[in-house]
Amino acid sequence: MPAHLRILLVGSGGREHALAWKLAQSPLVEHIWVAPGNGGTARGLSKVENVSIDSADFSSLVNFAVEKSVNLVVPGPEQPLVDGIETQFRKIGIPCFGPSESAARMEGSKTFSKDFMKKHNIPTAEYENFTSFEQAKAYVESVNHNVVIKASGLAAGKGVLIPTSNEEAFAALKEIMEDKAFGDAGDEVVVEEFLEGDELSILAFSDGYTVVDLPPAQDHKRIFDGDNGPNTGGMGTYAPAPVATPAIIDEIRRTIIKPTIDGMRKDGYPFVGLLFTGIMLTASGPKALEYNVRFGDPETQSVLPLLSKDTDLAEIFLACVEHRLDAITVKSTGQFGVTIVGSAAGYPGKYSKNDEITIDPLESEDTFIFHAGTTLTSEGKLLSSGGRVIAASAVADTLEEAVKKAYVGISKIHLKDMHYRKDIAYRAFREAKPREEDTFTYAKAGVNIENGNSLIERIKPCVKATARPGADAELGGFGGLFDLKAAGFEDPLIVAATDGIGTKVKIAQLSGIHNTVGIDLVAMNVNDLVVQGAEPLMFLDYFACSKLDVDIAADFVRGVAEGCLRAGSALVGGETAEMPGIYHGDDYDAGGTAVGAVERGQILPDLDSMTAGDVLLGLASDGVHSNGFSLVRKIIEHTGLAYDQLAPWDRSTTVQESLLIPTRIYVKSLLRAIRGRLILGMAHITGGGLIENTPRTLPKHLGASIDATTWDVLPVFKWLGKTGNVPKSDILKTLNMGIGMVLIVKPGNVEKVTKLLTESGEKVYVIGSLVEVASGEPRCIVKNSDVLY
Repeated sequence: MPAHLRILLVGSGGREHALAWKLAQSPLVEHIWVAPGNGGTARGLSKVENVSIDSADFSSLVNFAVEKSVNLVVPGPEQPLVDGIETQFRKIGIPCFGPSESAARMEGSKTFSKDFMKKHNIPTAEYENFTSFEQAKAYVESVNHNVVIKASGLAAGKGVLIPTSNEEAFAALKEIMEDKAFGDAGDEVVVEEFLEGDELSILAFSDGYTVVDLPPAQDHKRIFDGDNGPNTGGMGTYAPAPVATPAIIDEIRRTIIKPTIDGMRKDGYPFVGLLFTGIMLTASGPKALEYNVRFGDPETQSVLPLLSKDTDLAEIFLACVEHRLDAITVKSTGQFGVTIVGSAAGYPGKYSKNDEITIDPLESEDTFIFHAGTTLTSEGKLLSSGGRVIAASAVADTLEEAVKKAYVGISKIHLKDMHYRKDIAYRAFREAKPREEDTFTYAKAGVNIENGNSLIERIKPCVKATARPGADAELGGFGGLFDLKAAGFEDPLIVAATDGIGTKVKIAQLSGIHNTVGIDLVAMNVNDLVVQGAEPLMFLDYFACSKLDVDIAADFVRGVAEGCLRAGSALVGGETAEMPGIYHGDDYDAGGTAVGAVERGQILPDLDSMTAGDVLLGLASDGVHSNGFSLVRKIIEHTGLAYDQLAPWDRSTTVQESLLIPTRIYVKSLLRAIRGRLILGMAHITGGGLIENTPRTLPKHLGASIDATTWDVLPVFKWLGKTGNVPKSDILKTLNMGIGMVLIVKPGNVEKVTKLLTESGEKVYVIGSLVEVASGEPRCIVKNSDVLY
């Protein structure tokens, strides 16, 4: 850590004045140059002076930093960060508290950041990106919800328009895309769902790994009281916002902030600096609105005064650039901070400049004046030079008192026709009558009935597609019905099976691929049914989670429906359970039940007909299927492989895509041979592998002798065995090793069964035969297992 910090602070707004004010309090700081600074940084702060260099003039900034032996650069505004200022200083060995040009795309391109959220399953509004005005207009007409129109590029915090009708939306698109109200920033737009709720600003330090967030703030974007009038860069803030309860903040950290930092690192552009995330607290939980890659203005003026006196901002900045933020303790005073912005007459339209400003002495040490659009003349006069001119901030033990102090502070500022809002923090105070947090609902307990209803509507078409004779696969009743007579049964027995997916679901959750495990759920059940000679007729699923994400649940159920189609089974119902406190975060689990029927005289296995010499046929598996994933995950974690990396056993796919190949459903292939009385018994190779599952379908006096040289062992099993140094005896009792189903047939029927199954698309191997075994002898032996890997 440098003993004496010489800091170059880039920018000229209220944010930069607040940063200079807080950094100057650090005993580590020797001097701060602000480029170009404002009237506030030009006077009244020890260790601080302005330097007349524009924030876009990287060459001059670099030369100045070298000349003055600067050892830390702090860019304030977004534009220099998006333009790559961090790279310029990294090249000459000067650390920069701010993200790389690649990481700054999170603010520089709203299309980029929205696609990032989608990729990493970060909750956000539904959206589409457009470069065509006509396509964007058609999309607005096609959706049945209100929209928000965002210029994709940087627009000084003003490129977000919130129309209240389609006509206003069309006008907004025209203004951005055709009239170029925001220049090149409007070449591409994001059209997203309008979210309702309270908005939060979360400012968080990050070194690329560790994240430390500051007290949550609420901004006031509109120019007039009651959130009326056009958008601005921000007319005031308060922090911490009472609506941001500890439980909500914990959820935001877990579902948005931490996944964002982790995702950026995994994608190759780790975030170092201050990440500012806009959050909407919707009825279905917090959702990310957008990212900014720097301190907010005026959020900074409210949150920095809340840092305790022994929390050194300069030390935090150093810890971030040195990737050791976990070694620093960031403390808050536990108070409330409020900022009220004073703007020039006419802002955010054409506004007045060069009006003189005078400031009366402040009455409280807990009130501060932060300059933004001000300049100091050579004669010492303070003049206005921007739209948002100056702000008063205050801290106090209660929000009410902080608001009062801030309004006293703004009254000390004298500027011709200065405008400021008179209702800062009104959203916090409206809850006092009655307080919403004192009212309890099922939704507040963590269960959202509307999400459940939305899911049902979403999945109805794919469920209906599974209808078959005997069942209509309609949702909405209290149970599923099946007409056995309509399905052609005469004297049937009902057969049922129930099962889950196991820890394979964890890979689905980590990868964001949820439909294939729905197929797995069906496969695990219907394959168990068919080995008893039964035809699967109907299926019911159970999906349990902490908080219902409709998109995830719908993907999962679509997989279940696809599995039912492959099995010829109707999906007649299910249960979706939201259980906060039992499950956590994005965790979910699922179970299912398959119900089938078999004619009374056709039940399998036919133990009485089995004799030594009967042939064992093996049907190829498609992959690991659904068992042994605790072992699989352990091996993957031990190697350090990421699930989104290319699979070392198959470079044409990723680890997660390969492992999530669903369990093969053998039902339709097997039913012809079963009905032709050609099969004596079957074993579905699940947990327990060949060693433990094959004997389950045999009489006590018979065992299975299997030869490992008779089938093709898939590369994934060879890699897992070798990499994990798994004993052959153990892996044969854990994974299917390439055989997903074992059949017992008479030698005279081998050719006929093989032909039937091959015609149905199965790969069939003769893998062994039945042998006599004495009591206490192994009932399944796999010979030549050394060839497995």
